[in-house]
Amino acid sequence: MPNALHSPLSRRGLLAAGGAVGLGVALAACGNSDDDKGESDAAGDAKAGPWSFKDDRGETAEADSVPKSIVAFTGTAAALHDYGIEVKGVFGPTTTKDGKPDIQAGDLDVTKVEILGNVWGEFNVEKYAALAPELLVTAQWVKGELWYVPEQSRDKILKLAPSVALLAAETTVPKAIQRHAELAESLGADLKAKKVTDAKARFEKAAGRLRAAAKSRPEIRVMAGSASQDLFYVSLAKMSADTLYFQELGVRFVEPKVNAQGFFEELSWENVDKYPADIIMMDNRSSALQPDALTSKPTWARLPAVKAGQVVPRVSEPIYSYDKCAPILEDLAAAIEKAGKAA
Repeated sequence: MPNALHSPLSRRGLLAAGGAVGLGVALAACGNSDDDKGESDAAGDAKAGPWSFKDDRGETAEADSVPKSIVAFTGTAAALHDYGIEVKGVFGPTTTKDGKPDIQAGDLDVTKVEILGNVWGEFNVEKYAALAPELLVTAQWVKGELWYVPEQSRDKILKLAPSVALLAAETTVPKAIQRHAELAESLGADLKAKKVTDAKARFEKAAGRLRAAAKSRPEIRVMAGSASQDLFYVSLAKMSADTLYFQELGVRFVEPKVNAQGFFEELSWENVDKYPADIIMMDNRSSALQPDALTSKPTWARLPAVKAGQVVPRVSEPIYSYDKCAPILEDLAAAIEKAGKAA
């Protein structure tokens, strides 16, 4: 978990620490794309002329032409990459301590983008300005706040280029994918490209498989968890885009008694067994402790799902493309299909 856990907590800091959100909003996008764009340089073939896009804040970003110099939150940049749209700079978890790509970087070549900030609260405004940005893109977890754009430098950042915020909260996975696809299309992506249509077909098939798995195993209870050294966080499924969608497909989650923020309940490690679960989905972000780092905690080892070997990763901040979300559904379906009743 990030350091936000150990400092005065804003709602946004709590989310970065391990919570997430969900429900459902999809707004119409503006912008056009050619029908015959190639996958390799889609943005370069976009129609010339004025460009605009209405984002999930209800604000419209405008430019005299389709933006080429794009800077984005790492996970958003990774989604755009899957549609053939490349960015010049990123901010947010991009590389790990050993220099390897962070899980949120997806298929981005992190050596070819300017990293403006790699941790919470870090955003190099001078480097951003040097990129001559034409568009800033990020997520919105909390209304009115831009994900990983520091409050103290927000005004300076937003003066340099138009911005787009896409919901990572108050939405579900399919709607979030749709909005990222709409933005990519406005920037020149070809949504009819075989790579995209194949990924969409795989996603739809995976959704059907997860629905069938959940229906056939109604006795299986799933817990969405995230770990820090001192606390274990149990997320309320309906508050997260991924787990809300899983619920819609029939997956049954334990329901914690959440704190005032409404996203999750903090448990001490002595009380980590409060909610029996057959499968534990563990936050896979680099900011959270992973299962192999919890072996020294005896209460963790005694959990039924742990003893049964039924702990699986949870992609708490999905990369919203069909290509990256299809495996998430497939993996959870497989876990439910083969799970034994542990709790």
